[in-house]
Formats: sequence, C-alpha cells, structure tokens
Amino acid sequence: MNTPVLKYKSQSVAKLYFIAALGLFTAQILFGLGLGLQYLVGDFLFPYIPFNVARMVHTNLLIVWLLFGFMGAAYYLVPEEAETELHSPKLAIALFWIFLVAGALTIVGYLTVPYARLAELTGNDLLQTMGREFLEQPLPTKLGIVVVALGFLFNISMTVLKGRKTSISLVLLMGLWGLALMFLFSFVNPHNLVRDKMYWWFVVHLWVEGVWELILGALLAYVLIRTTGVDREVIDKWLYVIIAFALMTGILGTGHHFYFIGLPGYWQWVGSIFSALEPIPFFMMTVFAFNMVQRRRREHPNQAAVLWAVGTSVMGFLGAGLWGFIHTLSPVNYYTHGTQVTAAHGHLAFYGAYVLVVISMISYAMPLLRGRLAAPRAAQTCEMWSFWIMTISMGVMVLALTGAGILQVWLQRLPTEGAMSFMSTQDQLRFFYWIRLVGGVGFLGGLVTYLASFFVTGDERDPVNAGETGATAARA
Repeated sequence: MNTPVLKYKSQSVAKLYFIAALGLFTAQILFGLGLGLQYLVGDFLFPYIPFNVARMVHTNLLIVWLLFGFMGAAYYLVPEEAETELHSPKLAIALFWIFLVAGALTIVGYLTVPYARLAELTGNDLLQTMGREFLEQPLPTKLGIVVVALGFLFNISMTVLKGRKTSISLVLLMGLWGLALMFLFSFVNPHNLVRDKMYWWFVVHLWVEGVWELILGALLAYVLIRTTGVDREVIDKWLYVIIAFALMTGILGTGHHFYFIGLPGYWQWVGSIFSALEPIPFFMMTVFAFNMVQRRRREHPNQAAVLWAVGTSVMGFLGAGLWGFIHTLSPVNYYTHGTQVTAAHGHLAFYGAYVLVVISMISYAMPLLRGRLAAPRAAQTCEMWSFWIMTISMGVMVLALTGAGILQVWLQRLPTEGAMSFMSTQDQLRFFYWIRLVGGVGFLGGLVTYLASFFVTGDERDPVNAGETGATAARA
C-alpha cells in the first residue's frame, strides 16, 4: 500500500499540468513526423493538413506543452520551497482548464479553418497580431494566454510572499514574470518590417535564450537538491553565477538575430561577441550538475530523475551551446541562417535545455504525486531506456539536419554563379531527410517507452519505497 508522501496537499494540482504536458508533447511529435514525411512525400495528408498548417501546429504545441510543464513544476516546487500551501489551488485548477480548452480550440481552428479566414473571424483586423512564426495564435487566444499567465503569476507570487523565500523560488519567479512580460511584445506588430522582426525577437529570443534559462536553472537546482542532498548554500552560489552569465549573454546575444534585418552594423560585433559567450552558462550547468552528483550525500531512490537532470545539462550545452555557437558568428550566419543548420540547432537546443528539464521535474515529482517516493525499479529501468532512446534518436536527427544544412549551404548559398535553386537543393537533401525521419520514428518510440513507464508496476516490497513515510519523503 502506498504511503502519502506529499508535504503539502496543494502540490497535487501539478499532476493535471504534467499529464496535459505529456499529452501535448506526444501530439507535437506526431505532427513532427508528419512534417518529416511531407519533406519526402510532398502530398502526404494534403489537402487535409498542408505543410504550413502542420508546421504551425508542431511549433505551437511545443510552446504550449512546455508552458504547461513550467506551470506544473512551479505549482509543485513553490509550496515546498515556501513551506506553505499554494495560495489558491482552485484558481490553479480553473486556469488549467481555461488554458487547455483555449489551446485545444486554437489547434482545431488551425486544422479546420483557412488561416486567412481564421484571422477574419477572430478580430485580427482590430489588432493585427497574427501571421508571425511561433506567434500565429489568434487575438482571443493571445488575450487568454495573458489572462492565464496573470492568474498563474498572482497565485505563485502570493504563495512566495506569504512563505519562505529561497533563491530557487525567487529565480523561478523572476523567470516566469519575465516570460509573461516578454510575451506582451507579441501584440506589437508594426508595419515597418525591421521593427516587426526586432519586436518578434524580443519574444522568441528573450524567451528561449533569456528568461527561460532562469526557469531552467531553478528547476535543475531544485531537482539536484532533492536527489543529491548537497547543501543548499553550495547550489545557490552556482545558481547565481549561472543566471548572471545567462542574462548577460542572452540579452546582448539577441544581436545575432539583428545581423541582416536593417539594424545598425554594430550589432554584428555585439551579437557575435556575446553570442559566442552564450555556451558558457550552459557549460557551467554541465559542470554544476556533475559536481553536485559527485558530492551527493546519499543515493536517492529516484535514480531516473538524476539521469534526466544530468542529461539536461549535457544536452543543453550541446544543443543551445555548441550547436548554437557553430553558426552564430555573423560571417558564418550570413550563409547558414534559415538553412537546416538552424533546424538542427533548434531541435537539439529545445530538447536539451527545456524538454529534458521538464521531464526531469516530472520524473522526480510524479512518483510523489502518485504516493511513492520513487517509481518501482522496473519502471525506472524503463524510464532510463526511454532517455537513451530519445537522446540517441535526437542525435541522429540533429546530425542528419546538420549534414543537410552544410550541403544546402554548399549548393545554394556559397556559389556566386550557378547557385542551385531552393527546390533543386531540397531534392539533393533527400538522403538526410530519410535519416531524419528514422531518427524521428526512434524518438517517438522513446517517448512511448517513457509513457509506458508510468504503467509499469513493481513489487509492493520493492526496497525503493519500502519503509518510507511522509516524514522521510519530506526530509528527502
């Protein structure tokens, strides 16, 4: 029989958010596989789900499910860090259903209504906000996101204010508030194309290479504290240094998006220099994670969560750091921007930095939400296999996209005379696209393995959970 291990009852609202996040993650991967097939079989699912719609759904699902993951993680860890119940569990549940229904209706709108018609029906003529990548949401959806974000931040902020303040909760809160404030630029859509792209990057870049990194650092620090038993003071020092470098390089590193959109030429220097420094905080996260695991005071029974946390630091450094660096300098970016090299960086960066940290949090918290200190050994073994399957499959996809991008630059971008056309170049990349599809199928297999781990049961006498009590779990 499972023993209740949650320290605060209101933490249970996180379970809804985690389940929704995993469901939307699965849908995102399915649409991604469809896109991979459309690169090879141009009329696949046409006219029911054309490429532009599938791509829009794929990227929007990525953003939405990560937001669900961040919100669930905040609802779980903030009460524990603040040592008090969540300010309003009912508000958290109400916002969950509002966000889920609004997101589902938006996806249905993308799939069933032509985008131009959708813009007409949702008041885009009143305030033109649609039509930009990642920010395609209709005006009512954007307004709904703002309402949900404000309600969520009120709930979390009030919880922190009435309880204990820790570096983890404060850094997380700063990242979440930054996320909401940067999203407001999605409502600014000037007719001047240069200003339009500049404000667009204020959302997209300052999310993923700015405030999201604060969220990443806070979640990673929380999981490592709980699973290693290292002194909080040690982890706090690492966290402060990492976020300082992340903010400095991330904010000024926005300049690598300003190279060729009409802004002053000094951005080529600013963007190149500070973008070249952006791998530093991710490398520090890698050193941080391995250092904490080596200095651990105990062997936590949830070794799967430790694997996901260490994997976050390594893959985040490779994707956001190394693969970002290889094409961030302006003389290189001149040729690679918008090629499959960009896609390789984007896939590995999102997977390494944000997908894995959300899964780390779910891996740690879900057993506790289900009444255990850790999942049974058999379930953890299944979960660890899923990590390696997904990570290796992502590696296959990224290497294929990198090879495709290099060949694309060689055939289409470098020649000063007789450059191959875009579509002719795409025909030459089919070999790499097939490899990418194989990697995508493998990734889906890894995700299914991960989902299956939740249904793997173990012996009730499993020493992983034997003898644990609520007090023991709280001390862990």
